[in-house]
Amino acid sequence: MSIWWSLHLRREAASVPLARRLLLGTMETAGVDPEICHDLSVALSEACANAVEHGGRIGRPGERPGEGPGGSPAGGAADGTEAYRVTAYLDGDRCRIEVADSGPGFPPSTVARPRPAGSCLAENGRGLHLIEQLSDHVRFRNRPGRGAVVSFDKMLKWRDGALLKAS
Repeated sequence: MSIWWSLHLRREAASVPLARRLLLGTMETAGVDPEICHDLSVALSEACANAVEHGGRIGRPGERPGEGPGGSPAGGAADGTEAYRVTAYLDGDRCRIEVADSGPGFPPSTVARPRPAGSCLAENGRGLHLIEQLSDHVRFRNRPGRGAVVSFDKMLKWRDGALLKAS
């Protein structure tokens, strides 16, 4: 069994529960164990929240968020900075999720391994730590000049009698 979907979402807080509900609905319909559904939906919510908060272009001094030079609208569909992408793959016994934005990227300390001791206690980075704890494998990477990508995957467990159970 293989299912995949991809969303192109606006960088707005309302997009986070949309992505989460789609993932939950897909996994529940396929028959994925509820605990796995919960873990992945929380990890996805954290990744989306990071894309919403940090995933846009860096503004210039004097510009308000969402504005370009002279107060004109920034980003939008023209350059993609007001959007991010979520892709989910359920393939066999594994789920892989990718969240890609068009922001400045992760700081070098986030992309490098291992994570510094105490990093989960810092104000920033708790969501990334949570993604790491809820997933089997996580990768943070930068696409120079194009943003950041967080991808994570987890082995799936199935409910008894699942209709779409992996073969």
